[in-house]
Amino acid sequence: MCTIVTLALAIIGEITACGGSPAAATASRCSTCVNASAPRHAYVVVEHLSGASVQACVGFSTVAIDGQTLMDKSGIKYQFQKFSYGSAVCQIDNEPTQYSQCFPQNQPYWALFIESGGQWTQAQSGYTDAVLKDKDALGWHYVQAADPSPAPPPAAKE
Repeated sequence: MCTIVTLALAIIGEITACGGSPAAATASRCSTCVNASAPRHAYVVVEHLSGASVQACVGFSTVAIDGQTLMDKSGIKYQFQKFSYGSAVCQIDNEPTQYSQCFPQNQPYWALFIESGGQWTQAQSGYTDAVLKDKDALGWHYVQAADPSPAPPPAAKE
């Protein structure tokens, strides 16, 4: 459905550009839900360095879902590296396009946040340790290494 809506908006934009009134520049923000009929839903929200964002929803039947399962089922592509302290995310949704180290010195990194009750907090542990309940979200924001207090991604949309 998201692809059809995006295609329709692109066609309308092309028609408008060919003589109609100018179209407002808007970002397309598509959301999908895996297992939508499940009684509970958790979200993954990703904000790129450019400010573009993408979101996915995962339905589940248990009381909670762990961060690893949520990421795996979300359909958002990501790469991680295992360290002695656990797994760290190196790439999400093709950002960065290439990498040889997960945390290269003075380079952007993926900051992790947890949204619960409508409030984002920066994660105190890794995504594999996160436990999310109904309507909670796992948030990723690709930020500059020099940013001492990274902002969370946009709020999850149901």
